Amino acid sequence: MEPISTALAGIALVQSAVAGIKSAIGTANDIGAIAGQIDALFTGQKQVNEARNKKSGVGITDQFGVGSVAREMIDAKLAAEKLQEVATMVDMRFGHGTWKGILVERQKRIQEAKEAALKAKRKALKEHEEMMDNVKIGLGIFFVLAVAIGAFILMMVSVAKAVGM
Repeated sequence: MEPISTALAGIALVQSAVAGIKSAIGTANDIGAIAGQIDALFTGQKQVNEARNKKSGVGITDQFGVGSVAREMIDAKLAAEKLQEVATMVDMRFGHGTWKGILVERQKRIQEAKEAALKAKRKALKEHEEMMDNVKIGLGIFFVLAVAIGAFILMMVSVAKAVGM
């Protein structure tokens, strides 16, 4: 998806998520009732930010054009404004600090996921290195055996010639 359509989809997702949160927050008994819309809100904001930060795949004239820059800036500001609006609504409905707690927990989970992915990558790299070491050892053993068998055959041929067969 090109950056402009990504940004448009992102801002549309932000707006629909905010509308869903507004309609459900009054009757929500817990934060779980609006969790899906909050996820959509974060996803939309991420899409807007990615489109804003993406530089490749865009023509030079499009990338630096006033319309493109203005659209990216306004979409990012609208997304931030909607996010702040939701933060206020959530804090008013569920108590001061609820939104901050959500952000802290979300950041913690993102960090844990990054660390888990890094750990898995390191483990896979280590396993690959161990496998390559085992292949090298196996090839070394094969080479030594081949040389030993070759030497044995040469020795038997020279013994057979010496005996006169």
